[in-house]
Amino acid sequence: MAGISSGSAQYIYACTRLRVRRSLLIPREDYLRMLNMSLPEITRFIGETNYRSEIDELGTSFSGIDLVEEALSWNLAKEYQSILELVPGELKYFTASYLRRWDIQNVVTILRGKLQGMRPGKIKEVLIPAGRLNKVALDRLLAEESPERVAEALKGERFYPILERELPRAIETGSFAHLENELYKGYYARLLADATGGIKGGDIFRKYIELEIDTRNIQNLFRLQAGRVHEDVRELMIPGGSFSVEELQRLSTVEDRDEFIDALKRQVRMTPLLNTLESIRGKSAIHEIEVALTRVQLEQMERMSKRYPFSILPILVYLEEKKYEVANLRALARGKEVGLPGERLQGYLVM
Repeated sequence: MAGISSGSAQYIYACTRLRVRRSLLIPREDYLRMLNMSLPEITRFIGETNYRSEIDELGTSFSGIDLVEEALSWNLAKEYQSILELVPGELKYFTASYLRRWDIQNVVTILRGKLQGMRPGKIKEVLIPAGRLNKVALDRLLAEESPERVAEALKGERFYPILERELPRAIETGSFAHLENELYKGYYARLLADATGGIKGGDIFRKYIELEIDTRNIQNLFRLQAGRVHEDVRELMIPGGSFSVEELQRLSTVEDRDEFIDALKRQVRMTPLLNTLESIRGKSAIHEIEVALTRVQLEQMERMSKRYPFSILPILVYLEEKKYEVANLRALARGKEVGLPGERLQGYLVM
């Protein structure tokens, strides 16, 4: 099984359990129904699914959008932690490495909140303690008085050198975009190092990480193209995918949208991505383009996981689909809170 022993009962059990969990994710038809619901109706619907215990537990302390936000965050963190307990051996190692992305998201969220003077309780509502930094660690960070103190409290974390180097610029400019990008570049570099470090199953893990890097870089190119940013963009790209940073830089200089898509297609080998690029030729909304690219990434992940059924891939497929389920429910709830019509909200959903 391409680096994973087909005789490993633990691996077979874990991957089978994850496929069962996938079958319990909210299907497309239910999202389409929720597009026509009010926020209270969506909350009741969520309370009848796998989010029931969180809705019930938090219902006495929160209501409306706050209840939905907290319940989704709690559920996602608990689900990811339960998966870490379930998966054995090399699968656990790769899963834990992959989930460290939530440390970056949580730390950047706390830093932004501190700089903007937000209350710790408000920041905490959107944190997902699914990485190495658990609830206790995040609460300690929330108790710090400033972004600088938050960074100091993170000495010893693998991303601290990047944080120490980039935080002064972020505070000076009031923008954390560059810091966040550098943290994710470091994160993907570490994932690739883990994948090529000689651990069984690493080659399969690397194939998926390269797919994810390609997707993020292509999404970034579309954002830059839409924003008419054509200067040197190499530092914004994530190295390690199937495109070199120099190739991505050359693509970023193409100003016309159709010519840009044609140039991108000449670099792509994956048929589903070629088809997707053609389908988004006429789309102008960047969120619709990003959703289309995310869908093709998930579809390719699913194909890969069927090829390697007892590898890290079934676990990663579930982690990603669960993440987007929570993102979809959050988008629906937030959209209904501000009165967006269902047809507009549908364009933001990854279904």
